[in-house]
Amino acid sequence: MEVQSSNNGGHSSFSSLRVYLNSLSSTPSRLARRAVSVSTSSDEMSRVRAVSGEHMRRTLRWYDLIGLGIGGMVGAGVFVTTGRASRLYAGPSIVVSYAIAGLCALLSAFCYTEFAVHLPVAGGAFSYIRITFGEFPAFFTGANLVLDYVMSNAAVSRSFTAYLGTAFGISTHKWRFVVSALPGGFNEIDPVAVVVVLAITVIICCSTRESSKVNMIMTAFHIAFIAFVIVMGFLRGDSKNLTSPAKPEHPSGFFPFGAAGVFNGAAMVYLSYIGYDAVSTMAEEVKNPVKDIPVGVSGSVAIVTVLYCLMAVSMSMLLPYDLIDPEAPFSAAFRGSNGWEWVTKVVGIGASFGILTSLLVAMLGQARYMCVIGRSRVVPVWFAKIHHRTSTPVNASSFLGIFTAVLALFTDLNILLNLVSIGTLFVFYMVANALIFKRYVPVKAFMLGASAVVAIAIVLIFHFVVPQANKPELWGVPFMPWTPCVSIFLNIFLLGSLDAPSYVRFGFFSGLIVLVYLFYGVHASSDAEANGSFGVKEDGQVLKELTEV
Repeated sequence: MEVQSSNNGGHSSFSSLRVYLNSLSSTPSRLARRAVSVSTSSDEMSRVRAVSGEHMRRTLRWYDLIGLGIGGMVGAGVFVTTGRASRLYAGPSIVVSYAIAGLCALLSAFCYTEFAVHLPVAGGAFSYIRITFGEFPAFFTGANLVLDYVMSNAAVSRSFTAYLGTAFGISTHKWRFVVSALPGGFNEIDPVAVVVVLAITVIICCSTRESSKVNMIMTAFHIAFIAFVIVMGFLRGDSKNLTSPAKPEHPSGFFPFGAAGVFNGAAMVYLSYIGYDAVSTMAEEVKNPVKDIPVGVSGSVAIVTVLYCLMAVSMSMLLPYDLIDPEAPFSAAFRGSNGWEWVTKVVGIGASFGILTSLLVAMLGQARYMCVIGRSRVVPVWFAKIHHRTSTPVNASSFLGIFTAVLALFTDLNILLNLVSIGTLFVFYMVANALIFKRYVPVKAFMLGASAVVAIAIVLIFHFVVPQANKPELWGVPFMPWTPCVSIFLNIFLLGSLDAPSYVRFGFFSGLIVLVYLFYGVHASSDAEANGSFGVKEDGQVLKELTEV
């Protein structure tokens, strides 16, 4: 197709070293033109999507999305972050941390849903930011989210090794080996995690529908296991563990570390909810976006929040918080108990299923983000290719799968989790802002800045005085503008709960993203613009496509 080859024919900033160096001298003018260039819903649905050549098949329904949402979220959160957040930050009040993070995620899910219904493409947050704030903010947000996915998937795959060892009664240290020449935090080699990531990469390259079926089967087993863990926790646990530590010198009470500990815990466990974002990237493959996406995205978040809270209470009753194993909290709770060792093995097997489903969904999501970023030309268009037989983004899936496997091989869990939390909160914050911008700003731009400064008083004025410039025709977030405003506040509050090293790492990777855009992205998109690769079609035609089943 002409659209696919535009960077190879016609004007290209990368045809030779001399041409590229000359293009670099034009960076300021290109940056001024392209960085805030806004795409349209029509463009995203037509010309941009056509860059991939083949179309993704619309095969998913609301129950597939709920299954993918539950599979994507339950696993990473409970089995990777819960033990660490409870032991180090929140103690028994980890259940409150999950409730706060769940509320924040649900509000963000409403914002995602409105965008996904009206723009059912695979780009998720990247596409939503691109049609509101422009190309560079979209790339900055999308690239951060792809990095979040890769690092969270690497973290989860390493946790899989811990639970697999529990299931077989083998210490995690026997699955891994230490390379003393590497620095601390990067010297424990985990080959099992690599094998798991590469195996899932092969599955998601084959078929989205078949991947959904595999997820539904594993999720069914996983839900049964979750019910088992909750029941066992309440039967075997002791309510005094909710207020009393094992060692009297440690802080006691349900809130041993106070409100700060609760919010620090909420910031860490927020990683648990990244799965619903992956579901929104499946919008291009949903049969009826208007009906299926609201139920699938918001419904899965609500169900998972309840499950998380129940499991957090169960874990807190099983052991005092200062005895919880940060790596494998549930299985370790039964270790050494007379007559209950078999439960440890069941927990190890069940947790392994949960981790596999979360990996499957998250890796589906990360590949679709990379595919759509490739469609925009700010990264090589090679990532946008859809395979003609499988109708999946094979190139993006393979590249990110290998990247994830490399990180999973040697990077410590805690290093990965801290960086993922800050990136996820930043992306959800941006989407909520984009929704307010899309609904109101074209009429009263000054109100957006005022609402960010004065909070509730200004939001009241905003709500009653400012008319909506763009009311959704298909599905809209309830209680506008309160829902996205509260979402913004909670995301900022949780961002403030993260430690300084997290911000240092976030700044480092953000700097790399900016450099990629300056030295590649802005020039590639300028070439696409010069070659006539950006275009639109009538909004009425797009609306017709969205409402067709």
